[in-house]
Amino acid sequence: MKPIIKIAKTELQKLFYSPVAWIILVIFTFQVSALFVENIGHYLHFQHMRAGFTSLTWRVFANANFPTGIYQSLTQYLYLYIPLLTMNIMSRELSTGSIKLLYSSPVTSRQIIIGKYLALVIFSLVLLAIVTAFSLYALTFIDQADTAFIWSGLLGLFLMLCAYCALGLFMSSLTSYAIVAAIGTLGVLALLGYIKSVGQDIAFVRDITYWLAISGRVQTFINGLLTSEDVLYFLIVICLFLSFTIVRLQSGRQKSSAWITSAKYAGAFILAMLTGYISTMRGMKGYKDLTRTQENTLTRSSQEVVKKLPPNLTITTYSNMLDKFNTLAIPAAYKRDAGRFEQYLRFKPDIELKYKYYWHPTPNPQLDKQFPNLNDQQRLDTLKIVNQWGFEIEPYHKDIAGGADLSSEGFRFVRVLETSEGKRTFLRVFDDIMISPSEAEITAAMKRLVEDLPVVGFVTGHGERESSGEHDRGYKRFAQEKTFRHSLINNGFDFKDISLDSPVTPDINILVIAEMKQKLNETQNHNLQEYVNRGGNLLIAGEPGRQEFMNPITETLGIRFLPGQLAKNSEKYQSNLAVCSPAAESIGFSYHFQSMQREQMELPLLSTTGLEFTGKGEFDIIELFRSDSTAWNELQTTDFIDSKPSLDPQTETHKAYPVVAALTRKVHDREQRIMVTGDADWLSNGELSMNRKELRPANFKLIQATFFWLSDGEVPIDMRRDPPIDNTLNLSQAQWNFSSLMLKWVFPAVLLVISLLILVRRKRR
Repeated sequence: MKPIIKIAKTELQKLFYSPVAWIILVIFTFQVSALFVENIGHYLHFQHMRAGFTSLTWRVFANANFPTGIYQSLTQYLYLYIPLLTMNIMSRELSTGSIKLLYSSPVTSRQIIIGKYLALVIFSLVLLAIVTAFSLYALTFIDQADTAFIWSGLLGLFLMLCAYCALGLFMSSLTSYAIVAAIGTLGVLALLGYIKSVGQDIAFVRDITYWLAISGRVQTFINGLLTSEDVLYFLIVICLFLSFTIVRLQSGRQKSSAWITSAKYAGAFILAMLTGYISTMRGMKGYKDLTRTQENTLTRSSQEVVKKLPPNLTITTYSNMLDKFNTLAIPAAYKRDAGRFEQYLRFKPDIELKYKYYWHPTPNPQLDKQFPNLNDQQRLDTLKIVNQWGFEIEPYHKDIAGGADLSSEGFRFVRVLETSEGKRTFLRVFDDIMISPSEAEITAAMKRLVEDLPVVGFVTGHGERESSGEHDRGYKRFAQEKTFRHSLINNGFDFKDISLDSPVTPDINILVIAEMKQKLNETQNHNLQEYVNRGGNLLIAGEPGRQEFMNPITETLGIRFLPGQLAKNSEKYQSNLAVCSPAAESIGFSYHFQSMQREQMELPLLSTTGLEFTGKGEFDIIELFRSDSTAWNELQTTDFIDSKPSLDPQTETHKAYPVVAALTRKVHDREQRIMVTGDADWLSNGELSMNRKELRPANFKLIQATFFWLSDGEVPIDMRRDPPIDNTLNLSQAQWNFSSLMLKWVFPAVLLVISLLILVRRKRR
């Protein structure tokens, strides 16, 4: 051990008595301070403007958007410093001939290499100490900062530096020219970044090249997640290049045949690959989420669902190569696609991922535009040539989906989740900017396999809104549109249209009655009352002009729709658009409403009636939303497009009217739940696609809150985590002005002066 320490000490003296090391330190310090000042200054400026931020620890250190987090930025710069640091460490010995003295000294090649590497690691710790100093300073003014998250990022940066140093040391041992060693180091680093994309369409090659890639490895650390695979990756890479360097030095010290030397290199490489392969096996991986809110881990709701999944769950991806999502899961993108299920594989390693590629005619406007004169077979052949697809693509046949009906999905890109007992469900992609399903949709699909989820019955036969209606006033988008992320079908619900001519079957958990245009007959009313009396949950959505048909139903519950509709004078919107806010009682009713209030969202109800609580019935009534106090109940005007309503003081009054209410009572040891809204359009296709200037609509929040409540908390999946608490910077502008001056200019300047004094003193000696 003593020879190693002496060699390390000698190398450190050479480093710190050379201008290169000090130049690296000064420039690195200035760069870190500039990143730090820009980051903190940005968030402090917005905080003073009362534009709040959450998760400031993550934003300052790991944010991938503007302003880029400090650790995130450093991953893009650190690779430039290491070649300058390592280029001389061995090439100097080779160029000056001092390598012969090392060969003749009583130290082994292993001691020489480890000693020199130890010096590089210590210098890396000095670089990291600068980053740590800024991180510790941030802890003093980020209120309740996530400390473990910061240490995770620092560990990742340190391991990355150590890996870079091992690589640089090896490259320096290959040549007597320092510049060649530096360029070679940069070249190999570039190769390790690029190799991730090599051979991805070949399973065996893919596993090797993807593991070899260094790009993205440190990202998990920066995001606060420690995995055994990534920790072992850096340790294996370090040992691999140190072994290569020792073999290189030993081959110069003791002459041996090229075959023996090559065998040593190959042995080290094969051992590294074997160890790396074992580290990637699902059952061998370990995880530790260091974030306070467990951001890198499945939510508690998802974990509960995964625990219930039977063994040997299979997720089969069916990719139609004529679909617009044809490149989403091709073999070359396998690793990226499989990564979407990484968090689930962490808790259930026996999930099997399968992929099948086929072709079948399906709507694809882009291909129609690109190849208007080609048939489907010709289009596929052209795509194969252009994209160099070498994998097998079958024409669609019934057996390809193993019993799943892909025609019901329009032959779009889709996944089928299937248990060993043959129970299956679809997991879709969506026509939005995210495309792929999030944890909420994946867990909802899995929950279908292990539980009987709620069935929503849409009452028909009296002019009600249809669950399959495609016009603006229809409910298809909210109920069953498969390409819409927030639809009921994609969030765990089943649905059916039902008639009240016969009793409501026990499998119906939620009944929807929306804008009834005819009265119920005696039989229909009896069947509805029977459903209510047994404790069934309902959503009742009214509409102006339908009060005479709807009130006979709601008055037995203790609530009625007022005549007319709400109106107000507005310069921005239609006079019959009620922009409603959550009532005080709603905040404790649903966590969705809490986030709605926090995000300053409002509920737009176009053409809505007010609600009146009659005090009759057995239900407790909670007012959830109300109009503002400038609204009135318009009883005369019915045309709000060509005429402007005005308040009639004789019959109309300015006040805040209830528009959404929740009713509850105990029935058979369970809570019966009924939601009543004065408007039926808030669920319609047209309203869900509407975009009004300066208005953040809360329709989706209300949909989620309503059906989560009506399903007794089953679905949509509760995706809540513990809220972040590091949301404030305890720093005044005057304090920051002084700090930023010291950090950005004085600190690097002091370091520069110290380096000059040391170098001048060294030169005089």
